[in-house]
Amino acid sequence: MPNILLTRIDNRLIHGQVATQWTGSIGANLLLVANDDVAGNKLRQGMMDMAAPTGVATRYFTLQKTIDIIEKANEKQKIFIICETPLDVLTLVKGGVPIKKVNIGNMHMSEGKRQVATTIAVDEKDVQAFKELQELGVELQIQRVPSIAEEDVNKLFS
Repeated sequence: MPNILLTRIDNRLIHGQVATQWTGSIGANLLLVANDDVAGNKLRQGMMDMAAPTGVATRYFTLQKTIDIIEKANEKQKIFIICETPLDVLTLVKGGVPIKKVNIGNMHMSEGKRQVATTIAVDEKDVQAFKELQELGVELQIQRVPSIAEEDVNKLFS
């Protein structure tokens, strides 16, 4: 069983908040970005590697590769999975990745989305994915950084 400490949805993937505050607060030693685009984009990987804390490993896998190899993770790996969208997380869960809790951090406003929390904008596909995650027993948490209070997850569905 892989030692997944937390899974986070964040449009920016690895950046300051993730690298410094979240990684340290949960004690992760591996940042696993599960994203089809980034898995093949060395430039984006390099930028994110610069933001990663010293001593913390990074991996950039497609969603399918994450599904295929997560069970082979060493028990010493304290894994922090970072995804771009709720649909990506749903794909991982349906693929058998044992995700129990999802931290929703940054989902930026864009065409067709509505702001529902401080840093969260959703459309109907996002809402449907969140509902499915809940139905599959995944706990949802809205919290930008560990030092501030969680927001009410019901905001996602209003």
